[in-house]
Amino acid sequence: MGTLQIQNISLAYGELTLLREVSFTLSSGDHVALAGGNGAGKTTLLKIIKGELKPDGGTITLTRGMRISYLPQADIVHANNTLYGEVELAFNRFNPRIERMREVEQALASLTEGEEHLALTNELSQIQEELLQGPYYRRRAIIEQILKGLGFSREDLERPCEEFSGGWQMRIALAKVLTEEAEVMLLDEPTNYLDIDSLFFLRSFIKNYRGIAIIVSHDQDFLDETVSEVYELFNGNLTPYRGNYTHYLKQREEELALLEKRYKEQQREINKTEQFIERFRYKATKARQVQSRIKQLEKIPLIEIPPHLQRMKFTFPPGSHSPNDVVRVDNLEKHYGSLEVFNNFSLMVNKGDRLAITGRNGSGKTTLLRILAQIDPNYGGEVKVGPGIKIGYFAQDSVEFLTPSNSVLEEVEGVADTDDFGSLRSLLGAFLFRGDEVEKRVSVLSGGERSRLALAKILLHPANLLILDEPTSHLDINAKNVLLEALQTYKGTLIFVSHDTHFIKNIANRILYLSESQEELFEGDWDYFVWKMAQNEEGGEEEKMAVVNHASLAWQEEKRLKNRYQILLKEGEKLLSKIEGVDLEIEKLIALMALEENYSDRDKIVPLLANKEKFERERHLLEDEWFKCHSEAEELEELYGF
Repeated sequence: MGTLQIQNISLAYGELTLLREVSFTLSSGDHVALAGGNGAGKTTLLKIIKGELKPDGGTITLTRGMRISYLPQADIVHANNTLYGEVELAFNRFNPRIERMREVEQALASLTEGEEHLALTNELSQIQEELLQGPYYRRRAIIEQILKGLGFSREDLERPCEEFSGGWQMRIALAKVLTEEAEVMLLDEPTNYLDIDSLFFLRSFIKNYRGIAIIVSHDQDFLDETVSEVYELFNGNLTPYRGNYTHYLKQREEELALLEKRYKEQQREINKTEQFIERFRYKATKARQVQSRIKQLEKIPLIEIPPHLQRMKFTFPPGSHSPNDVVRVDNLEKHYGSLEVFNNFSLMVNKGDRLAITGRNGSGKTTLLRILAQIDPNYGGEVKVGPGIKIGYFAQDSVEFLTPSNSVLEEVEGVADTDDFGSLRSLLGAFLFRGDEVEKRVSVLSGGERSRLALAKILLHPANLLILDEPTSHLDINAKNVLLEALQTYKGTLIFVSHDTHFIKNIANRILYLSESQEELFEGDWDYFVWKMAQNEEGGEEEKMAVVNHASLAWQEEKRLKNRYQILLKEGEKLLSKIEGVDLEIEKLIALMALEENYSDRDKIVPLLANKEKFERERHLLEDEWFKCHSEAEELEELYGF
């Protein structure tokens, strides 16, 4: 059991205090979320814990021997290595022991007898025992399992890292963090760029992780499943909340309701006092009372509602009347060279549909949206948009259509149907542009800020069909909930791509799941989709296991998986028995090597070393088989509660 102790960490940039005497202690097994608005200091605190930033004051104490791994959310680039070779770097921590083992083996081969030989033999035995107990000899199986869980194929293992895009670069970094098996794991937006299957894998991994995890994420469902405490950063102060993220939001809602009640009561008292002052200001008989009331007002500590707690609301401008048949797709075919994306695909979208499109990365989700939005005309088959349909389309490249010289406010004024600057400011506030930030030029905005502004523009434009590609990517949880509430009251038709399960759960009434081999439409909400995926025998065992949970299993499927689970347990026991037998042979050889009659005779020690290496190779193969067997059984146990 190890601990991470943060004591009185403070950091300021000029007059801005990011962290004010932040303190907390975590023990092995503790998983917490860092919450707070953009710029609250979450990433800064992670960097301080990792040692990449030096605080102005305070200390960080870690139990001796504990290591920290860190996933940043940006500036991740890997090059000059294969995918497998890059992730294998996570095992470099064993290099000193491996090098020492080789040195000892070479020394033993040249020595014949004496105390030095005996000491080296004992040292060799100790090093080998350390490596046996750890993950080093199982590294290939571990790496392959993690890479597979994060969406990489076996063919990807020897690909150069330079060939992978930015989103896949993040997955490589995440794979290295998971492979390191450090005692403390710091994750800054780990779900960015993950598809549904990879998201479920990561969630399961962290739930089973026994170390300390500190997570920054805008994925509410992910945090609900992986953390048991939330630390909120606001105005430099850290406040702990017991429970998962949803419980934290409920506590926050209760605090906000109480704060709003106190605020309204205080405003009533202030108004009454101001009215009294104004009414009797010029009456000599009331002069003393007026002055008393003025001093009273000056001393009142004003109650303020923090910006990140203020209730933001947004409603869509009314769109024109929509026909019942919104979009019809007949026998769609789409290729990129020899790569087939869609073949004979058909779809009907009706008025009022909330169609979520999800699935693995590279399965054609964005391509389909571009075709439906009339952006990409290069396809076979027919796509017919109903008469009177006005499309609002948000894509990841929508930022290219912003005007760099405009301010944020000017950019939305150009598409809004209102001259009410107050309502426009409220909308921009919902998308994290508050106060003077609405006067910032587009040219100085970050990539995430530009994406939020582009989304706000699309939503202000009257449309009766919204087509949105990952609309929540650059939104924090509060902004997501504003968008969620607005979409729930939207009168038009919605088609969207998302990997955010909380977002999908609360909006979708139909789900289209895309994989490399098929398209499957589910006429129901998220829970229905999960249940049907469990029943779908044609979807492939690996895909089904990635998206279902034990509550949704049909009886026959559950029975089959239980049988598989029992078989895996028995196979695992047999493999462990074989491994123990091989270990016994290795121990015998080590004992023989320690005998003076053997270590003093080169002709005897060399064959003994060769036999030991042969048994070690056999053990490595058996351990790889056991690990695969154990991992599958563990996954069944985690997903289905066997």
